[in-house]
Amino acid sequence: MDETCTSDRVVDAAEQNAAVIEAELSWFMALLDARLQAYFHQGEELLHFRFDAFPPPALAQSNTRYAQLVLEQGLVAEERLLLVLALIPSICPQLLDVLFSKNPNTDRGYSEFGGLQGQVHSGFIPTVETALFIIAGDNISQRFKTMRFIETGSALLASGIVQCINHNPHEPWTTNGLFIAKDVVDSLTSGQEYKPGYSQEFPARRITTNLDWHHLVLPTTVMEQLEEIKHWVKHGEALMQDWGMAGKLSPGFTTLFYGPPGTGKTLSSCLLGNYCQRDVYKIDLSLMVSKYIGETEKNLARIFDTAQSRNWILFFDEADALFGKRTKVDDSHDRYANQEVSYLLQRIEDFDGVVILATNFKSNIDDAFIRRFQSVIQFPLPSVAERIKIWQKAFSSKVELAEDVNLIAIAEKYDVSGGTIMNVVRFSSLRALSRDSKTIIKDDIEEGVRREFIKEGKRI
Repeated sequence: MDETCTSDRVVDAAEQNAAVIEAELSWFMALLDARLQAYFHQGEELLHFRFDAFPPPALAQSNTRYAQLVLEQGLVAEERLLLVLALIPSICPQLLDVLFSKNPNTDRGYSEFGGLQGQVHSGFIPTVETALFIIAGDNISQRFKTMRFIETGSALLASGIVQCINHNPHEPWTTNGLFIAKDVVDSLTSGQEYKPGYSQEFPARRITTNLDWHHLVLPTTVMEQLEEIKHWVKHGEALMQDWGMAGKLSPGFTTLFYGPPGTGKTLSSCLLGNYCQRDVYKIDLSLMVSKYIGETEKNLARIFDTAQSRNWILFFDEADALFGKRTKVDDSHDRYANQEVSYLLQRIEDFDGVVILATNFKSNIDDAFIRRFQSVIQFPLPSVAERIKIWQKAFSSKVELAEDVNLIAIAEKYDVSGGTIMNVVRFSSLRALSRDSKTIIKDDIEEGVRREFIKEGKRI
């Protein structure tokens, strides 16, 4: 019954979204037809085209995902044109076939129509030039205004929903293609909320947890410091706006989590996201830092541009990949590395959400950077008492422990992290299932610990 209801809701959302997008496509085609008629009119009297004479469909009463995106981003008519223009190749490519028309004077396509030809996709792929033609035609003044708006003022492009991709840096900027990532297309066509997935264009992935705060076993001092982040999320806006601190404090909150692997840094980030009802996106800086000069900044820009105004928590793992101890600048790559650090620091300080930087060792982070963070939280290896709690909470409620399993003795014997304990629990539980049993035996726990020690290069 529940599955049927859920399926019906998804179908309804998709159908409602389709109706809204059809209206948007009709508006676009009216615009395009009017532009082409005015542009190619051969009569004695000129046909005047005004973009603002074609208001887009009203969406204020719609609760569809497409309408929500338009309203949340505050998209003006020009941006809605960019959105639907970039969307058309994925949902109704034939609508742009008219732009393949040949110019009889040159026996090729019209330069002013712009457009790209895909390697497999046979339809017309719009470019910035295409949008400029529809909005401004051959009105140079209007074209300049639209160019500036697209390049610097569009929330649609700044958020990464529509991507303006440069295929050749030696060709005019207006030849940049207008694209929408597949997950955005899926969101707009299905009616479900857009949550970007990991890709080359967006090197971050959403992380979640089904656990809650009682599963997190940390020292009281650490829990108190995590409370400070909750306080910022809950009261930050009042502090900045009602108390007038917007000009005195940076708009967001940046913290450094440090400690050995498996001590709760990632889990704490996910639990903060659950508490704040915010998505958490993890970025591994060690994988993002590119050997190609300038690429790291581009990767970071895509993440921050997409995250801006979405209330995300950004979790940067392996922070020492960029924020490590600075060394003497010997060559151009060192200078660009410093540029990358400066760029990331600036984006962090301008970001209005929560940024968490994580590293295994605080000593790897330059002190000059640490002073820029609002808090620094140590995640130590658990004490014996904390390890006992973790062991006791770790196993499924559907299993029983063999008589010779003494979790207190195991906790006292093995000085390991919570992450290591969970790996042992996974191993011993799977061993029990392979025996068609629900009993966890001591030998399997001991073997699991031995494997973890070997993996970490330790001796039992």
